[in-house]
Amino acid sequence: MEGIRVIVILAFVGIVWSLGTALYHLSRPGGDSKKMVRALTLRVGLSIALFLLLMLAWRAGLIEPHGVGR
Repeated sequence: MEGIRVIVILAFVGIVWSLGTALYHLSRPGGDSKKMVRALTLRVGLSIALFLLLMLAWRAGLIEPHGVGR
């Protein structure tokens, strides 16, 4: 259970880092659009991987959803 939590947190950090990198390359005068596209592609890939990881963990019984107010 703790291992999944660490992996999810690292994935979130990677997603935010990649988004910040893309923003940096977008806002820089004469910024490199190839680096921005690469950062956004990495963000999308990490987001899809995180979604699949959460679905697999749920399916394996490592995590379970709960409702609000429980």
